[in-house]
Amino acid sequence: MAVEVTWWGHATVTVADSGVRVLTDPLFTRRLAHLRRRRGALPPPAAARADAVLVSHLHADHLHPASLARLAPGTRVVVPHGALAAVPGLRRVAAARGLPVTELRPGESVTVRAAYPGGHGTGEVTVRAVHAAHDGRRLPYGPHRAPALGYVVRGAATTYFAGDTGLFDTMAEEVGACDVALLPVGGWGPFLGHGHLDARRAAQAAARLAPVSAVPVHYGTYWPIGLDAVRPHEFHSPGDEFARQAGLLAPGVAVHRLAHGESVRLAGAR
Repeated sequence: MAVEVTWWGHATVTVADSGVRVLTDPLFTRRLAHLRRRRGALPPPAAARADAVLVSHLHADHLHPASLARLAPGTRVVVPHGALAAVPGLRRVAAARGLPVTELRPGESVTVRAAYPGGHGTGEVTVRAVHAAHDGRRLPYGPHRAPALGYVVRGAATTYFAGDTGLFDTMAEEVGACDVALLPVGGWGPFLGHGHLDARRAAQAAARLAPVSAVPVHYGTYWPIGLDAVRPHEFHSPGDEFARQAGLLAPGVAVHRLAHGESVRLAGAR
């Protein structure tokens, strides 16, 4: 029972389980509006190889149509219910690239089979959407058309991708027992707004979830242009601070702090 996790930066992660490759919130750009990639090389073309892509919410650094355009035709894209109506760019890319789109609400599931062209996997995983405490609408405008989601990927192991979220009372209940938790521990600016986890709150989430392993994500990649000297610790330190806080609050959880592009193979225990 094992899963391989590769962190490409920000919230972009490849989870390989049972011969299936699942890619989260792909963001393959050096610049996004006022944000610049300050650490880690751009992910290589191989990072776009996936059997399915999970999009947690509609913010532009998580649902990025130009990055989705790098996917191979036939790659399934899983999004919150209402995303197709809310984001014309998603509709255009899906039609142009032949990407089937599945919309989920919290509690709904989809089965993903290994199907990438030229791939050799024959397995399958189940992807279940769970609640996320986050404003997931397409900013800077638009009504609340689609909920923010986390996802639980169940194959040989069970992996929770939290997307963007704050702590919420039913997190452990909704996620259930998991082997690996991919937890956001920072952001892309000097201050985190409501509906996010910082390093300490992410450690509290790890204590509630009690996974075998945790991987910190969503930090140390993008930063606003011209603000390099403003609270730089919020860019550099969240990964190490999460490991420290988890050691205090969730000592039974093994923390794997990955460099950009680095992979770790994790054994499940359930």
